[in-house]
Amino acid sequence: MQKRNLIYLLLMLILLSILSFSYISQRSPIISCQPSEFVSQSTSDKSYIHPEKIVVEPWRGRHHVYAIFMIPSGHINDHFLKVTIEGMDSICGVMTYLGQNPTDGINAKPGYYLSKGWLQTRMALWLMFQGKYKQLKDSDNWILGYTKKQYLTLHLPHIPPEN
Repeated sequence: MQKRNLIYLLLMLILLSILSFSYISQRSPIISCQPSEFVSQSTSDKSYIHPEKIVVEPWRGRHHVYAIFMIPSGHINDHFLKVTIEGMDSICGVMTYLGQNPTDGINAKPGYYLSKGWLQTRMALWLMFQGKYKQLKDSDNWILGYTKKQYLTLHLPHIPPEN
């Protein structure tokens, strides 16, 4: 009788795990790294930086896996950051503008502003489950592209003066 209860318990745990995984995977899509979603596709006028600080604490819930970047004023950053871990496809995260406000002990230098890049919590948990926590915390694996702001100039057609 004891053995039968253990088998039922094990089967219930497996079923619950499968249902939980399918629910989580259907909630929202993983952010993909599509080239069209970056500010500039040209690498000739683009610069890249690594974060000033990385926080990886997914056990605290949503919004606890992020990096803080310091970007020169007069430049616009990609709307997505890229995390590259050896042996895996690149993972993208979404950027948020912070401005000159100090955050997490990071102060923007004069002539710079701060941005925070978020990585999905479940992606971080998946990487940690695979034993890649140390690589996730490595700032060399996080990168953000930025380029000089291009202001659009409005070209109006020439209208001849009225006679």
